[in-house]
Amino acid sequence: MTDLLAAELGRMRPGRPPPPAPWAPVVEFVRDLGTDSLELMGLGTALVEALHLDSGIDDRLLARPCLADWVESARAALDASDLALTFRTSGSSGDPKRCTHALATLAQEADALVALVQGRRRVLSAVSSHHIYGFLFTVLLPQRLGGGVDVIDVRQAAPSALAGLVRAGDLVVAHPLWWEAAARCAPAFAADVAGVTSTAPCPDALADALAAAGLRLLQVYGSSETAGVGWRDRADTPFALLPHWTRADEPNALLRTLPDGSTRSYPLQDRLDWMDGRHFLPAGRIDAAVQVGGTNVFPAYVADVLAQHPHVREAAVRLMRPDEGRRLKAYVAARPDADLDALRAELPAWAAQRLAPAERPAAWTFGPRLPRQASGKLADWIIDAEP
Repeated sequence: MTDLLAAELGRMRPGRPPPPAPWAPVVEFVRDLGTDSLELMGLGTALVEALHLDSGIDDRLLARPCLADWVESARAALDASDLALTFRTSGSSGDPKRCTHALATLAQEADALVALVQGRRRVLSAVSSHHIYGFLFTVLLPQRLGGGVDVIDVRQAAPSALAGLVRAGDLVVAHPLWWEAAARCAPAFAADVAGVTSTAPCPDALADALAAAGLRLLQVYGSSETAGVGWRDRADTPFALLPHWTRADEPNALLRTLPDGSTRSYPLQDRLDWMDGRHFLPAGRIDAAVQVGGTNVFPAYVADVLAQHPHVREAAVRLMRPDEGRRLKAYVAARPDADLDALRAELPAWAAQRLAPAERPAAWTFGPRLPRQASGKLADWIIDAEP
């Protein structure tokens, strides 16, 4: 709950981050966090939405704006509800989307994951628990591992401190950017330490470096819409479907056997290259078109074209926000040896020779690397911001 409420308060206060979670149970939102009536209402709405509480609980929450009281109110309300949770996507490809999952289906996945991480005695978490990845691995999974598994929040510790924190039997839950920082500072891991990564692709070189340092790294492929779909623990192997998933006849869908035995089709966010009926490799996003001047254009295609320039390492392209305009904008990460001023002057004309008018970005930002969230997913950027 503190992860969820801290994230919601941060969203309502751009540029003024709230105290990092977890918060002490005695925290009072008005007295200690300075929330006003509108912020308090927003926090209550976020909690009701995430846990599918009866909307009548709103008044009770607003009357008792203390974390411990909200926890108790939520616990009492959940006892009488059909258990489901709603997670928001990060919004890296547009506005955040709400993804609802029955708790029974999430528990089904946690039960499958137990077989992949047997013997863990502690879970060290570098991720937020109100996103679906964190919820699965830091809330549900520890419950199913049994034996009083401790969950330790390491988000406030630098990745460089990992070597001094881990011990045999630990599972470290993180994301690729965090693992990248840890790999630079931890040349060797203690025996019987496992890690898991998700939220963004893990580069093969990073997975190999962590394996060479003695870490068994479990890569989990999935999305907020599907939860976990497949896994692998070596960079040079395909992903294996979790037991409740099967390949569908449709190219961009999977079938899931639900806990009650019924089957449901789920649309995929990525194209998959299949090795056989149970093993696959992700093959790029299934990106929807956006409208520019009444024409369908594909931002992913435009980014691919820009990346073909010899001095461009990678690029991100998206539709401008409503306050920015109605065209595409591009963020270009230059190669280390590139002359940034020359590239800034040259690239728009170079792109105009290869892209239709509606496909050409109308705003350009250049820098050494693409903007990313803490989870490693691409983030939005302000078009007139230059690093």
